[in-house]
Amino acid sequence: MKEIRVLLIEDHFLARMALHSVLSGHSQIRIVGEASDGEEGIAMYRSLQPDVVVLDLRLPGMSGFEVITRLRQEFSRARIVILSNYQGSEDIYRAVRFGAMAYLTKDASGEELVSAIQSVDRGLRYLPRLALDRLAERIPSVDLTPRESEVLACITQGRSNREIADELHIAEKTVRIHVSSVLDKMGARDRTQATIYALQRGLIHLD
Repeated sequence: MKEIRVLLIEDHFLARMALHSVLSGHSQIRIVGEASDGEEGIAMYRSLQPDVVVLDLRLPGMSGFEVITRLRQEFSRARIVILSNYQGSEDIYRAVRFGAMAYLTKDASGEELVSAIQSVDRGLRYLPRLALDRLAERIPSVDLTPRESEVLACITQGRSNREIADELHIAEKTVRIHVSSVLDKMGARDRTQATIYALQRGLIHLD
């Protein structure tokens, strides 16, 4: 049985230790490196050339989404398994679109994580029912422009049009146009509904 060399990129020490314990107990898997942030993870990937990366999306500095993008740009065949607390449909959609081949939440069992790693190592996607259901929920019309995403972030913080205008250095009239567009794309009747929708879908995270 082929040995699978795995690189862990996870910022929480105890989570890394738990992952190491679970995965090291499987005869087919060997942990070749552990990184606590994206930059370190990318550097370790270059030197170690692992078969599979297990990656958290919430990292200090560079986000997991940026790590996926940079790895895939530099190593087009990089095989990435996401293990994250994020469950929003937008998170899953972005991760898969950027190049992740599997998406698990952190309550997944050790057996499921091993299965995902084995599948990805063979070049196959691994998306459990939760991920598939979330992707099915995603409505294409929620694709926002970068400016609309900034406006939505301000909306979720409870800021007025005046405050958003000051924050983004644009005219208040322009803010009103963006807000109207955001609500329309999201199918929301007001700011409160847009905020709830954004948090549920993972468009915005209140860390």
